[in-house]
Amino acid sequence: MQLTRFDRWLREKFVHETHIYSLRPPEFIPTGIQAEDLPEKPGTRFRHRYVARDTKSAMAVIDSLKEHNQMFTTRVVDRKAWYVRYLAPEGKSVTWWCAWLVLFIIGAFTVGTALRSLWLNPTFRENFDDAIRVLQG
Repeated sequence: MQLTRFDRWLREKFVHETHIYSLRPPEFIPTGIQAEDLPEKPGTRFRHRYVARDTKSAMAVIDSLKEHNQMFTTRVVDRKAWYVRYLAPEGKSVTWWCAWLVLFIIGAFTVGTALRSLWLNPTFRENFDDAIRVLQG
């Protein structure tokens, strides 16, 4: 299903986080960035990981790395939180799911109200009782 602008905003704000990997620490690390030293293993290219939850702080770290000509790479990953599966279900749009739920509730309420008004109508009730008696024999 196609994502709406609201779905993309929800994912950017609450679901995605940017991991920035570099060989050396940058000169400037803004507040809100989690810095982690990666273990030294054979075959690993990067020694530092910086986790940014918002785009502005991620761009500040990236600009600092670019300014000092440092090699880096970025990855956008989903956070590990309980609400991620509700805000960003795989291949589905939260907005359309909510829209269909609201339409279903409105439809069920409309049908229920129509049936209730029919049942409270004495003429309809008499005709319904007569039809039941005729069908029963």
